[in-house]
Amino acid sequence: MKFILLGAGKTGAVVADVAASRGHSCEVIEVTENRNACALTKQRLASIDCVIDFTTPEAVMPNIEATIRAGKNMVVGTTGWYAELPHVRNQVERAGTGFVWASNFSMGVNLFFAIVREGAKALKYGYEPAVVETHHVHKLDAPSGTAVSLAKSIEQFAGKKVRVDSHREGEVIGIHSVELLSAGDKITLTHEALNRRGFAEGAVRAAEWLKGKRGFYEFQEFFSQLKS
Repeated sequence: MKFILLGAGKTGAVVADVAASRGHSCEVIEVTENRNACALTKQRLASIDCVIDFTTPEAVMPNIEATIRAGKNMVVGTTGWYAELPHVRNQVERAGTGFVWASNFSMGVNLFFAIVREGAKALKYGYEPAVVETHHVHKLDAPSGTAVSLAKSIEQFAGKKVRVDSHREGEVIGIHSVELLSAGDKITLTHEALNRRGFAEGAVRAAEWLKGKRGFYEFQEFFSQLKS
């Protein structure tokens, strides 16, 4: 497959390596070349199978809109734009393209979501939930998209808002914990990313899965179908 990668930062650089290791070609477009998505023309994307975005909350919406206009499929790992999800879904469905998004493309994190949903059953026994996330000091959004998704998954059981505490420390890649507290004990569920390869592998495998498909998908909907 042929990919265009937007955002050659810490995660994006690993995406390019993973794509190459899985036999794909991956052209990287730097931020300086793509102000307001100016590089994402129909001509530039004509031979591309999928655009993969790991940019910033400010850059991602112009990138999404340009990719949809070009009629191309897209995988978005950027967070901080989720207020626009209904709008993007509408645009994708009208254009007949394929689109996958996730607050986190790590297979481990998506398994963690399932574990948390099971753990949330503790709420019916009087436990109070909280989400705690820690990331590196360079992360632009707080709370993280993953923490927001965890809180929302618990809120389905809690019927109320779940507190999210955010911390920014050094070069921490990502730690997410769900705490369930009662008068007598505390249950803590934690996922810690040791490096960025898990995010990159999930994004590339999502792009592979999306080939030939149309529609608007969240990674959680199908990640369990993926094979190595």
